[in-house]
Amino acid sequence: MLTVASISFGYTKKKTVLDNFTFTLKEGEHLCVMGESGCGKSTLLKAIYGLLNLKKGEIYWKENQVLGPKFNLVPGMDFFKYVAQDFDLMPYISVAENIKKFLSRFYPEESELRTQELLAVIEMTSFANTKVKNLSGGQKQRVAIARALAKEPELLLLDEPFGQIDNFKKNSLRRKLFAYLKEKNIACIVATHDKNDALSFADTLIIIRNKKIIANGAPKKIYNEPSEKYIAALFDDVNEITLDGENVLLYPNQIKITEASVTSALHFSGQATILNSYFKGSYWLIEAVFNEQVVFFNHFSDLENHTEVTLSLEPYRVSH
Repeated sequence: MLTVASISFGYTKKKTVLDNFTFTLKEGEHLCVMGESGCGKSTLLKAIYGLLNLKKGEIYWKENQVLGPKFNLVPGMDFFKYVAQDFDLMPYISVAENIKKFLSRFYPEESELRTQELLAVIEMTSFANTKVKNLSGGQKQRVAIARALAKEPELLLLDEPFGQIDNFKKNSLRRKLFAYLKEKNIACIVATHDKNDALSFADTLIIIRNKKIIANGAPKKIYNEPSEKYIAALFDDVNEITLDGENVLLYPNQIKITEASVTSALHFSGQATILNSYFKGSYWLIEAVFNEQVVFFNHFSDLENHTEVTLSLEPYRVSH
């Protein structure tokens, strides 16, 4: 349904932010866009929504071309909704009124049912009558998402949608929101730093670096087969070490302590010296010297510094 064809954009003639971006999005598909701060994630969402004039290329939603401010008195596409990092809510009316603002006044009963449905999705039913000015940043972010969903857009664009929401609320809200979007067959593009948005809920993942798309595919494949350290580091701590003359990438969970007598043709093993242990809640992240290189691996308990252990490495991915 969405076709982004060879688009480029820059805020000045000399500074390009998006360079030759091409990808598609199917009906009801969820796409995550990841990359370091300033890489162009937010700019890409704005371009898709129609807030920017492209240097070159075209964007289509079905048969409709997405055009920028030069062509539209009011920029933005009617069948899209864009939730930016500044929420643009109406502070002096209630949460429910902010949502109802976009619903028909001619059908008050339907409007009320729809509002209650969305309040449940964002887990803010008890705040229905609270004025927005009295909400926290995370609560405002949830109201902005509900307001964007009021008229069931065909495509929802979310810029760091859970960035201000507490962890204990974030996980539940994320599950409810993405399940709701799938149920309603609403396509979604999420610009995010959070690996959980991509790995757990995205159908497709795009990674941006140096103004270009460097990965585009299934999140599981990109995670398991990162072509470079930059990609792997978006998901977890990552070890880039030299084995048998090749630079390889390994996540901490791919390195384990094993018995010195255990060998396998599929594993590379050797002695390591423990440097530090970092408590991570359900596990410890262990820092060690292995093969004259510093590595990090996960373990179920802390280890005393200077302890000697044998490490076994899972089959590894060569770094280009």
